[in-house]
Amino acid sequence: MLTAFHRLYSDVNAANLKVQLTHTPKEKLAPENLTFGTTFSDHMLEIDWDAKDGWHDPHIVPFGNLELHPASSALHYGLECFEGMKAYIDGEGKARLFRPMDNFNRLNDSCARLCMPKFNAKEVEKCLEELVRLDKGWIPNKEGYSLYLRPTVIATHPILGIAPAARVKLFVIASPVGPYYKDGFKPIKLWATKEYVRAFPGGTGNTKVGGNYGPGILAQQQAASRGCSQVLWLTPGTQCNGDLFCTEVGAMNQFFLWKDKKTGKPTLVTAPLDGTILPGITRRSILELVREDPEIKKMGITVEERHYTIQEVCDTVKDGRMIEAFGCGTAAIVTPVNGIQFEDVDYAIPAGKDGVAGDLTNAVYHKMLSIQYGKEAHPWSVLLD
Repeated sequence: MLTAFHRLYSDVNAANLKVQLTHTPKEKLAPENLTFGTTFSDHMLEIDWDAKDGWHDPHIVPFGNLELHPASSALHYGLECFEGMKAYIDGEGKARLFRPMDNFNRLNDSCARLCMPKFNAKEVEKCLEELVRLDKGWIPNKEGYSLYLRPTVIATHPILGIAPAARVKLFVIASPVGPYYKDGFKPIKLWATKEYVRAFPGGTGNTKVGGNYGPGILAQQQAASRGCSQVLWLTPGTQCNGDLFCTEVGAMNQFFLWKDKKTGKPTLVTAPLDGTILPGITRRSILELVREDPEIKKMGITVEERHYTIQEVCDTVKDGRMIEAFGCGTAAIVTPVNGIQFEDVDYAIPAGKDGVAGDLTNAVYHKMLSIQYGKEAHPWSVLLD
């Protein structure tokens, strides 16, 4: 909820969008030379807000640096949140988005958690669509490639006191990216640690605020020093009788597929939306596919969104009931997991017949690709042209 401080005298109106074209278009890199998040398109979207007048008219402007007062709240107190989404080119050369309203609704939730103003998500989506249309030439026309979109909201209020922001800027930048796995799937090993905690009950774990990510870099470096690619985040709590329950992996949601101890049936387990994990859009999509997609339903998988402990995971591996595991998120869609290191003990996880990815991992990955690139009609895919 917004405080009384945030009096919204006006909201975003896409009909008032103003466009300023660049006079110096940048040279585009060959798709194979793209590195994630280092190349940017020609234009960006900006929308300002202040406590007096509410949301100002949206502007698409040439890509460039922001001008910020050094006392801006975003720089001192982390009043900043963001989203990650992609635009794709389908087989007919048309641009598509994947579940964009879900991203903007979640961005609104993040804003509210930081006492920053909400916005009309549909109107901002319309503005984003215009940005994508304008910079469509920056979307690599090749499957596996896309234009990564980064909507961000920052507090620009120049004050050293800790208070709700009186000025805010919403902006969107775009970056052409290649496939997360250039040579196909690569399974990863996780480091489960008691030393660091990503989120805790009552915190900000269910929002995309910058403060959830920066502190994880140190743990990520330590995981790498142990030969692991990502951190399996654990959280102590009463939900599991004080034991450590699993939440996320790196910056992704985590899934385990194992045989139920009592029934022997394949069961897909993932942490619940209890406020400590991000309500991932890829996570939601996978859960809906496993429950509703006719082909994937044939696998006979039961879905459980519940708290589960690292000890339960280790016991499942030792009992030979683990089938496969994967993380999921916008960047890679799914990332196969072939092992976990916990308390200096390695637990090997099956990774399919080819030793790379299991049947479910492959099924949801190719299904998601098919939808994102418009190979099959689906309401999740939003056609722009």
